[in-house]
Amino acid sequence: QVQLVESGGGLVQAGDSLRLSCTASGRTLTNLNMAWFRQAPGKEREFVSAITWKTSSTYYAESVQGRFTISRDNAKNTVTLQMNSLKPEDTAVYYCAATSTPYYRNDNYYALWGQGTQVTVSS
Repeated sequence: QVQLVESGGGLVQAGDSLRLSCTASGRTLTNLNMAWFRQAPGKEREFVSAITWKTSSTYYAESVQGRFTISRDNAKNTVTLQMNSLKPEDTAVYYCAATSTPYYRNDNYYALWGQGTQVTVSS
């Protein structure tokens, strides 16, 4: 059974950093484009960042551009989201997801999801 497992969430203060990790089990990340989405209470799930399989090209939501960095280590089946200069509005459950399609920003095209990890940023 293929699973994505996130880790690294927590409670931090505004301006702090967190590093989220997503590890795949049951298969490798070969040919999979990977992304992070988040969902805050009462809001819809939104795209945060994506990284492609073939070239490791990266994509970011405007709200996190310049503060977050996504990376992947295919040998370790891991995708990481480094989050710096965190803001209270970054508070959400963060989900790792995988897709074989090029529609990186659309969560409808992601077939594999992790269980999520909570990130809370206090002001």
